[in-house]
Amino acid sequence: MKRISEINPLGNERPNPSEETREKLRRERLQREKDEGYQMLVELCNLGEYDMAQQLANRSCNWGYEIVDGIVMETID
Repeated sequence: MKRISEINPLGNERPNPSEETREKLRRERLQREKDEGYQMLVELCNLGEYDMAQQLANRSCNWGYEIVDGIVMETID
């Protein structure tokens, strides 16, 4: 790690990621959020908290899940 006095604030220490890299990172982040959301919904349903799971699924519609009869299902468009 460099000392603050050694860092050039106007220098190009770290290059900006390309558009492809940004898009790849964004897709990975969204998939990770979707997977984590699925796990939360399943855990809530396993605990019998169907209403809470339904509310969470409704608030997080970008995950693409809904609760049907206490089971987490992918939303069909």
